[in-house]
Amino acid sequence: MPYKKTHKEKSRLRILQAATTLFSRGGFDKVSIGQVMKEAHMTHGAFYAHFESKAALYAACFSELLKESSRARLVKSPLSMNKLLALAANYWGLHQSAQMQPGPESVLFNESGTENDSIKQLFQESYHNVRTMLEKRIVALCRIRKIELSAECIGDKSRAMMASLVGAVTIAKMIPNDDERQRLLNAAQAEILAMLENGSQKVLT
Repeated sequence: MPYKKTHKEKSRLRILQAATTLFSRGGFDKVSIGQVMKEAHMTHGAFYAHFESKAALYAACFSELLKESSRARLVKSPLSMNKLLALAANYWGLHQSAQMQPGPESVLFNESGTENDSIKQLFQESYHNVRTMLEKRIVALCRIRKIELSAECIGDKSRAMMASLVGAVTIAKMIPNDDERQRLLNAAQAEILAMLENGSQKVLT
């Protein structure tokens, strides 16, 4: 007897929720289908009734995160630099927070250097989303300070901040010493916030 549609939808949601949690912690390559199904408390064989591959599951997770993020930002303020920095810290294990929900930005922190073409595409989309957020923040600050900057300058500044943020996360993942990782994060935070809050006139004019 076939399962009802609502049962299948609930099962798919359980898989998505389990996968989102695991992918956000470990990234695409470090998470197996078996681990996802164990987290979802379902049998391994049930996976293929909902997704054709792990890559398809990852893409579905990313799509859902984008939807949830967009909904949240309709009623809340845009993703702030402070939250983005906290997300970065959370994703590579310095500050595990039960209240820190995974977002589409997690792809940036987990998939740097991936060779998987489909994951590269998601990485690029995540990069674009975060860079757009940074550029909006820069534009808002420039308006407050009555500074005129070209679109090229704003773009370059957002790229520099992205390089500092993602670079710090990538390096930190390879450093076993907690104190050194914390110092690296602190240095990256200081540099990024300086570029955003204090560097407009010095860096880009």
